[in-house]
Amino acid sequence: MHLNPYGTDPVQLAADLANAPPRSLAELTTRCASAGLVMDMPVRESDLADVIALIEEWRSVVDAPSSDARASALNQMLAAAATYPRLSRHSNEDWHLHYRDDGVPLSAVLRALVSVGTALHLTQRGMDRLGRCAGDGCETIYADVSRAGRQRYCSPRCANRDAVRRHRTRYARQRVG
Repeated sequence: MHLNPYGTDPVQLAADLANAPPRSLAELTTRCASAGLVMDMPVRESDLADVIALIEEWRSVVDAPSSDARASALNQMLAAAATYPRLSRHSNEDWHLHYRDDGVPLSAVLRALVSVGTALHLTQRGMDRLGRCAGDGCETIYADVSRAGRQRYCSPRCANRDAVRRHRTRYARQRVG
């Protein structure tokens, strides 16, 4: 998985894992590979529990009440993932940056990717570009990668459902009044 200038891929993987936590190590590795992560690191039995804990920590970044609180929570995650960036070339790829030590397990790789990717996403796109769906009763996390930066819903379906609900509420008030 490459960290593009906006951290899109790691942030979307984090949102995916937060919205539907993996139930097994096999599911976790499959979903990571499907998201574009090159699976060339050791995978341990404890990685599943470590990644679930990581995603819970990441949720505190998403749910932070202010930009300052979001930055503080993310800085704690970055400190826990701290290592110096290094150039790497593997799997027939060109030279690129790794934000982790070589030979670390999957959970450490994901900690580095999610932390740095989220930092890139928020600093380049805006500190408010992570959130939860505004749809009534929906708690789905989204990473706003829209051009305008005004995403409020996790999907067009939730946006449409909420628009219909608002329309029906207005119509019902008009009929009563």
